[in-house]
Amino acid sequence: MNQMFALKNSLKALEDQFNEKMPAETRQLLEQKRRELAALEIEKAVPALGELAPDFTLKNFDGQKVQLSDWLEKGPVVLSFYRGAWCPYCNLEIKALGDSLEAFQAAGASLLVVSPQRAEFSSRQVEQGQLKFPVLEDPGNQLAARYGLVFTLDPSLRPLYEQLGIDIPAYNGDTSFQLPFPATFVVDRPGKVRFRFVDSDYRKRAEPQEILDVLNYL
Repeated sequence: MNQMFALKNSLKALEDQFNEKMPAETRQLLEQKRRELAALEIEKAVPALGELAPDFTLKNFDGQKVQLSDWLEKGPVVLSFYRGAWCPYCNLEIKALGDSLEAFQAAGASLLVVSPQRAEFSSRQVEQGQLKFPVLEDPGNQLAARYGLVFTLDPSLRPLYEQLGIDIPAYNGDTSFQLPFPATFVVDRPGKVRFRFVDSDYRKRAEPQEILDVLNYL
């Protein structure tokens, strides 16, 4: 496997598996909703390259407070927003980021990941994945909203999620059905965005090697 696109290839393989099992009408519905989200042009709402990244304080899954500016005193921060442990695409991304953690640290950077899911689900994810970086809880997607990343899951898709056993209100602790668009930023020590990846299509994620290339340049 080409290491430069290792995550992309894994995500594509997962998509192919889903498509093999998914009825044609379901695939058509999902594609229609992806087109509608793409029309929102969310990349215009998120912090641009060179802008200051909004500072924040969130709690880790174990209740510890984590402040972005504190971590920036140590070096650049890779900041990644994901939907939750229920999302198989997110799980592939989190694993890829975890596998790259030592390389990020060797480049002087830290890794923080943010999700609206409740702490109990993050705790389980940390334990099962043996994650060695902070997994932060963003109740009500308040931080994601400050980064321009929030959308509401279309009502037509909610029965499909229920059929798949995905209870968004249970995971997030509210009935808003709001989720973050997956996004990854590299924030340098002065707090400026030096890399950003955001896409309305949840199947697409930042490649760790691209992130590492930016870190090695800083």
